[in-house]
Amino acid sequence: MSRPTMETVAERAGVSRALVSLVMNNSSKVSEAKRQAVLHAAEQLGYRPNLHARNLAQARTKTLGMIINDIHNPFFAEVVYGVEAAADDYGFDVLILNGGRDAERERRAVETHLQFQVEALILVGPKLDNDDIVRASAVVPTVVVASGRDNPGADTITTDDERGAALAVQHLVQLGHTDIVHIDGAANISSRARSHGYEKAMRSLGLEPRTLRGGDDEADAEAAIVDLAETDSMPTAIFAFNDLVAAGALSTLEAAGLRVPDDVSVVGYDNTFIAELNHMSLTTVNQPRHQMGQLAIRTVLERIEDDRTEPTRIDLAPTLSVRRSTAPPRKA
Repeated sequence: MSRPTMETVAERAGVSRALVSLVMNNSSKVSEAKRQAVLHAAEQLGYRPNLHARNLAQARTKTLGMIINDIHNPFFAEVVYGVEAAADDYGFDVLILNGGRDAERERRAVETHLQFQVEALILVGPKLDNDDIVRASAVVPTVVVASGRDNPGADTITTDDERGAALAVQHLVQLGHTDIVHIDGAANISSRARSHGYEKAMRSLGLEPRTLRGGDDEADAEAAIVDLAETDSMPTAIFAFNDLVAAGALSTLEAAGLRVPDDVSVVGYDNTFIAELNHMSLTTVNQPRHQMGQLAIRTVLERIEDDRTEPTRIDLAPTLSVRRSTAPPRKA
């Protein structure tokens, strides 16, 4: 059975093909009676507009390319929700590829998106270097989300990570902690700012910082916690690079026979859904993930629709979400 066309809809409705086109493009120049006749005929025939042909005629694809650093990390997934919701409001589709925490894989993903002629690129926590981002932004509008660095040629949406780390330290100190260890994000792009914020806040309060190498996910916390236990240098509080590292710390502390927060308080970063799980109840620094996704769409639309050419940077203020993983240190 052949696919129904505008011509067959026009014939069924007893109108011209041009009028069917006006109805499908929501033109206000069509009477309500004619509009209903066309829509009824289209429904009977099972007609659907050929969006691909329409976009080609308009030299548009109405498609955005998105690359996320790591599909395993719920932070990135929650940014995606914000992007998709906002994109849908403006009639854009989003093609999502996973970078897998690998710069070369991200470069291939950029090329794939460009071959599909996306109208803009959204890079979330990219491993790409500045030269890669400059090349991409020279082809299509590009926005980088959750990147502590400046990205030449591209728009940047991020959270003030130094301030976020300071909030974590200040909260723990207010509870009475003085021995606070930071498990960092190793090579993660946001690690430097969070580590610097932690160290700066500790020294400003007259405390000696202690930073241990960590990483991006649960397994990266284990070695640091085991080392603390084996060297008998367990602190009263731990500030983890992100919620996944904090989750790994909680698990490893429990395996070592230590209770949270009775023996050790733990603070994460991101405020992803796992922090809210009842058995986790993790105190964490909140990044407005959904808002970051919405702002990504706003900035690319300013480039596409409003012809803005100068890059912009949006720094969002973090907040602290306090739950049951932190408490005053137990008295000796």
